Amino acid sequence: MKTFYWLVKREFWEHKGGFFWAPVVTGIVFLALNIMGIVLGEIFGRRNNWGVFKYGEMKFHPEDLNNVGAMMDISLYAIAGIVLCVTAIVVFFYCLGALYDDRRDRSVLFWKSLPLSDTSTVLSKVASAIVLAPAIAVVIGVIVGLAMSLLFAVVASMHGVGLWSLLMASHPIRVVLNMILLIPLYAVWALPTIGWLLLCSSWARSKPFLWAIALPVGAGVIVSWFGLMGIAGLSSEWFWKNVVGRLLGSLAPGGWISNASQLSGVGHGDPASLVNSMGLAYHYSALASPSLWIGAAAGAAMIAGAVWFRRWRDDS
Repeated sequence: MKTFYWLVKREFWEHKGGFFWAPVVTGIVFLALNIMGIVLGEIFGRRNNWGVFKYGEMKFHPEDLNNVGAMMDISLYAIAGIVLCVTAIVVFFYCLGALYDDRRDRSVLFWKSLPLSDTSTVLSKVASAIVLAPAIAVVIGVIVGLAMSLLFAVVASMHGVGLWSLLMASHPIRVVLNMILLIPLYAVWALPTIGWLLLCSSWARSKPFLWAIALPVGAGVIVSWFGLMGIAGLSSEWFWKNVVGRLLGSLAPGGWISNASQLSGVGHGDPASLVNSMGLAYHYSALASPSLWIGAAAGAAMIAGAVWFRRWRDDS
């Protein structure tokens, strides 16, 4: 276990720029753009004498305050989602080079000379991709989101809305816990893409990116062209969604929602109802979908294939 910990730590230090600094820079840029937008809005508002209201002079119903708090919760989810999307792009290219780069620069010979199994090495890269990187992105996204929520609350208080009332109407602690507890679900959902990219990285003699993209897309074109899925009573759209989409797009955060929506109803109407309905129970209802587990099994099989190719692949 200690050896595995150091393998994961090694992956972090070797790819710190992607795992840590890419989300940090994304958060800083996002904060800077929003601050600029708020400042410009205040300037134009004062120049054009837009209505500046006072809290005591307006009718502010409790349900209105709840909806504003829900919008702050949604913005926290959205900001963390943006950071996770950047991390997903980083992880995509990380997996493509994770095993190929070791063979290209011949450093694989050094690692094989150490008392480290190929299974541990590959699994450390899997853990880095589906646990470590998303966890870092969630932490950074939460920090950026909380900073934005506090900033919006301060700006709103300048226009008469009670700062404490607005902060109490939102539920940042619940949102943070939800995002942390969704990491295991994300890990299971992302397994097909992780497995496919690592498999391509382990067996491709050159240009793993082209192989990873060309094979599933080419298969989708052939299936659509000849209508091969009709033999099984399925459409070509099914192949694109459940095969091509899962192999290339499962790193996108929230991809399991289409499965959950078939099993658990989502609240409609005001933002507060929407936030309340999309809790952990809603997201984890996707575990009842067979396609999620079929994809996870396929991803595990491809990871096993990556271990096998790492053990026996010889590019000399």
